[in-house]
Amino acid sequence: MQPKGRPRRSLVRRVLVWVLALILIVIALPYLLIPLYALPQLRPVSTLMLAEMMTGRAYERQWVGFDKIAPVLVQSVMMSEDGQYCAHSGVDWKALNLVIDDALEGEATRGASTIPMQTAKNLFLPPTRSVLRKALEIPLAMWMDMIWSKRRLMEIYLNVAEWAPGVYGVESAAQAYFGVTAARLSARQAALLAVTLPSPLKRNAARPSRGMNRLAGIIEERARQSGAYIKCLYD
Repeated sequence: MQPKGRPRRSLVRRVLVWVLALILIVIALPYLLIPLYALPQLRPVSTLMLAEMMTGRAYERQWVGFDKIAPVLVQSVMMSEDGQYCAHSGVDWKALNLVIDDALEGEATRGASTIPMQTAKNLFLPPTRSVLRKALEIPLAMWMDMIWSKRRLMEIYLNVAEWAPGVYGVESAAQAYFGVTAARLSARQAALLAVTLPSPLKRNAARPSRGMNRLAGIIEERARQSGAYIKCLYD
């Protein structure tokens, strides 16, 4: 005679197997999608855009090719967000180690998310900050950097990043803030857009604060001197 508890244990085991299988699929899916996204005709959407669609909220995003984006915008974003973009392989280990050291010593930490890491977060991970999310970002960023060209990676990043509430992609941002296309952005406009990236819900490139203008001036100067840093994108 079969013990009464066995069917219940069997059901629990099956549920656990299915849950584990689902978790593995969710983890593996980005690694399968990344090679597909290398195709230039594909236009990925971010997790935030998916959330907007699922909740029925309107959002703006116009995809624009890398060659239709003003170089000064690319330079400004790179020098603001990831100055070693052309030198690293997805992760800036030196910057990351400094952040870890600061955290262990109880000091305020600086951002160490590279553009590939931010792209991994935007495409595949929730926006909430956590050690787990950061741990998931790192291998995804390295996989992206291995599979995609630097130009394709930058193109996707600039087209999925949020630049204002409900405004995704640099083309929509340029038109929303300045009434121009991404190809016609001026050096100051590009620098102001770069300043909004870390906090797009609070910063407004069209109505910059004194602090934003100060940061934009610094970024504008760095962009002018970025020639040696951007060779992987324009050589």
